[in-house]
Amino acid sequence: MAKREIKPTVVLFVRHGQTPTTGSTLPGRAPGLHLADRGVEQAEAAGRRIGELGTVAAVYASPMERTQETAKPVARACGLRVRTHKGLIEADFGDWTGKKLSALRKKPEWQTVQRYPSGFRFPGGESFPEMQTRMTGAVADLVARHPGETIVAVSHADTIKAALADAAGTPLDLFQRIVVSPCSISVVMYGPSGPIVLSMNSTGDDLSRLVPS
Repeated sequence: MAKREIKPTVVLFVRHGQTPTTGSTLPGRAPGLHLADRGVEQAEAAGRRIGELGTVAAVYASPMERTQETAKPVARACGLRVRTHKGLIEADFGDWTGKKLSALRKKPEWQTVQRYPSGFRFPGGESFPEMQTRMTGAVADLVARHPGETIVAVSHADTIKAALADAAGTPLDLFQRIVVSPCSISVVMYGPSGPIVLSMNSTGDDLSRLVPS
């Protein structure tokens, strides 16, 4: 009896679009943060790029407003609805939520965040290992739901970076070297032999050309 071929699942990770606080504040899970006008434009552009694939089976998003608003034009371009997955939510920054990045960079703990994140827990919030475990668990759940299909996961910078680091076999302590820009698309193929990273931080390439070499 021939073995049934297990087809890989392709996940398109999309960071939410630009917000009024992007690059200046650590918003975390605080409610009420929406896309800026530029972020809306970025989300529409991402939707057009992904819609051209014509093969997306589902669009998932973190519960935050900014990710939901980014996912809507993507889902619309694919003829789908947005599904919410709590595991894709932003890291819990605890007491650092809402703080200015300019002030946080002056803290002695900031060097730990950048150079030894696996040893850091946000005061009153998550540790980086907990965040990565949560995010990769969410991705594993989505992959299991959609064997052999292409799906979209709209999430946040650090969570996507953590997923990409895991897929590439990069230690968490080096994940800060990965750049995930607003509304960039990063693509990972998850198969029985392990993940293959097809693209990181793509903001303008033709996604249909992304295949394993």
